[in-house]
Amino acid sequence: MTDTDPYFATDTGLAATTGRFVEVAAIDPIEILPGLVFRPVAGERVLVNFVHFEPNTEAPMHDHEEEQVVVVLEGEIEFDVDGDVRTLRPGEAIHLPPHVPHAARTHDTSCSEMDIFAPPRRALVALMEAAAEAPQE
Repeated sequence: MTDTDPYFATDTGLAATTGRFVEVAAIDPIEILPGLVFRPVAGERVLVNFVHFEPNTEAPMHDHEEEQVVVVLEGEIEFDVDGDVRTLRPGEAIHLPPHVPHAARTHDTSCSEMDIFAPPRRALVALMEAAAEAPQE
């Protein structure tokens, strides 16, 4: 057994804000393109994006300056990480350092996955801000 005191310390500094509970299903979805829906939860230094791909949906090749971890929750998805193409299933993950080109696509099944960005992905924060400013129908 290891010494857990450093991990569970309570005297590490003062909190800048309070914690919050989030119901992911209650987050207003952002449809980034047909069949691809985001539900982001943003913090000060991290952003977690709950992503749903419908069958036969593709996120085209792109890269970004933020570091990213992708965790598949349900279904399966094909990921192309700079030419290395693999199919991921629940419980599998990818680590993407900044500026690594990647793309994703579903085939006959849908997929739910979680993207973790550090720092928060600027392009997604801008989408969140635009969605918040849009008039409600």
